[in-house]
This record gives sequence, structure tokens and C-alpha cells, in this order.
Amino acid sequence: MKNRLPYILPPAILIAGVLGAVLLMKLKPEPAQRPRVASAPLVRVESVTVGPYQVRIASQGSVTPRTETNLVSEVAGRVVRVAPSFAAGGAFAKGDVLLWIDDRDYEIAVIRADAQVAQARVALEQEGAQAAIAREEWGELGKGDPSPLASRELQLAQARAALASAEASLRKAKLDRERTAVRALYDGSVRQKLADVGQFVSPGQVLGRIFATDYAEIRLPIPDEDLAFLALGENPPVVLRARYGGALREWKGTIVRKEAEIDPVTRMVTVVARVGRQENELPFGLFVDAAIEGRDLASAAVLPRAAMRGDDRVYVVEEETLRFREVQVARRERDRVVVRLGLATGDLVILSRLTAATDGMKVRTADQAGGDV
Repeated sequence: MKNRLPYILPPAILIAGVLGAVLLMKLKPEPAQRPRVASAPLVRVESVTVGPYQVRIASQGSVTPRTETNLVSEVAGRVVRVAPSFAAGGAFAKGDVLLWIDDRDYEIAVIRADAQVAQARVALEQEGAQAAIAREEWGELGKGDPSPLASRELQLAQARAALASAEASLRKAKLDRERTAVRALYDGSVRQKLADVGQFVSPGQVLGRIFATDYAEIRLPIPDEDLAFLALGENPPVVLRARYGGALREWKGTIVRKEAEIDPVTRMVTVVARVGRQENELPFGLFVDAAIEGRDLASAAVLPRAAMRGDDRVYVVEEETLRFREVQVARRERDRVVVRLGLATGDLVILSRLTAATDGMKVRTADQAGGDV
């Protein structure tokens, strides 16, 4: 009996362990039942509103004068005087004299030209009298028609031409005398002064740089496709905004033209806005944001860009079911799209991103789940 105990004891211990494990498994409490989670994904939606939509095209640009000119001397001479307004930042009106050139030589030229005109008139009178005498003598002594030389018609024509030339020289001398007073051709301001008293200037020499101040222009680049929403022939309104003088300010203007070329790098078209500066002071060089008023769309829906699936599809919820919907996009803006066709007021468009979406799959909206997604 003592010899069999070592062989019987291990199997007995193993059997006892198995029975204990089975007993423990039967006595283990059952886990609590978790509520079954619905398999339909939860999505965030937005209700669509279809109605009239005013297109506004955004752009940016810098304010520039509509005209900027080099003030150039048309005659030679020494500068004898400058106007107080002929200084950087100085303002002037159309017709104001900005700079005077010594006109004494030009006054002498006018006197000489006037004398030449008087001499040419006397010569013409004398030649006319001699031509009359020549015609009378030919009538008494000659036969047939006299030659132009015999009748002094050629001499008379030469005298008329000499008078016309003298009168032209007089007009030129007077014009040069007038040009010694360098005048402004428009209301404006001086950007740069390049000549002063005592300086000798030559014809064609730049005396300064001036610009017009009656209104400002802003070049505004826009995408080529946005031209379809602009009635350029009707000068569409534009609103400009910028921070100036420590505050956000606003100016109103109109689009007056479109430049002929497309930018070869950006592929953008440039339209030009014009703003009158007499009513609204708008500083040149200011960088502004622009909102151009485009055409009205009679019926359109505005959606966040997150609603689009590709170029022309959205997902909508119909009776807790996801449906694919093809739409026609009128234009794409920075953070939203304008849909012309394919949606109706009250449609629920899905904004949530779905990794795997199929037409007809069941979905839940935030309202059905009792909270936000």
C-alpha cells in the first residue's frame, strides 16, 4: 500500500484541480448585458434654404492715382521762380503755374516775329499792286493770256507764302513764351520735385513728378470664371475696406473697366475700381480688401465647402437614409459654394466626413441621437 501511494497521489491532485476549476467557472457571476449600439453612423447635417442670392466677388489691391505724369520743360532757360505748391506733397489746381522759366529771350523772339509779319504784309500789298499793273499793261500791249510770271501771279503767291510763314513763326514764338510758365494740366499733387530756382533746364528735361487727385483707382485681380457674374457695362458697385488712422474704414466706388490681358502666372483677370476722392479721402498706396457686387441669382443655395463630395455631388438624408444627390455649382468661394440646381428648401445635407458611404445606407442625425456630432 505504501508502495502505490506515490503513483496514485499526482493523478488525484490533477483531478481535484480540474473539478475545482469547473466549480469556479460555474459559480462565476455572468457579466452585465450592455445595450446594443446602433450600427447606423451618426452624421451632422445642415438644412438647405433656397432663395435669391447676391454674388459678391472678393479681391485685394493697392490704391493708385488715375494719372501720374512727369512734368517736363518744353523750352530751354533758367528757372527764375517756383510756386509754393511745387514741393513734395504740395496740392495744386488745373491751370496753376508751378514753375517759371526766364522768358526774356522769348519776348524778344515774339517782337522779331511780329516785325517779320508786318514786313511780309507790306510785301504782299506791294506785290498785289504790281500784279494789278502788270495785268493792265498786258491788256493794252499783250496778246492772249499772260504767263504766270508776266502777270506776277507767281510773285504774288510767293508773297502770300512768306506772310503765312511769318505768321506761323509769330505763333511759335508766342507759344514758346507761354511755355516758360509751366502749368498743371489737372488738379493734383506733387510727388517729387526735381528742379529749383537758378537751375538751367533744357527741352524734355523732367522738372518733377505729379499725379491727379480727382479720383483714385484700384487694380483688382479676380478669377476668369467670375467675369460671368459681373455686368461690366453697368459699372458694378464695389466696397473697399481697410484699417486707416487706427480704425476700420470703408469707401464706395465702381468698376470702370477690365484690363485686356490675363496674368500669365496667376491666370487672373484684372478689373479696375474707381473712387472719387473729393467726397471720400482715400490715401494712395493703401492696401484694401474689395467686395465687388455681382449679378443676382434668382434661386440658389449656399453650402459650406465641407458639404461637397467631389465637384458636383452632395449627400442628403431622406427618411434616415443617405442619398447621393447631383448638383450644379454656380461658383465656389473661399469657404462656401453656391449651388444653382439640385437642392430644395428643407433638404438635409450631410457635413460629416464618412469613410465609406453608399447610396441607401442608414444614418442617424444629431437630433435623432439627442446631441451634437
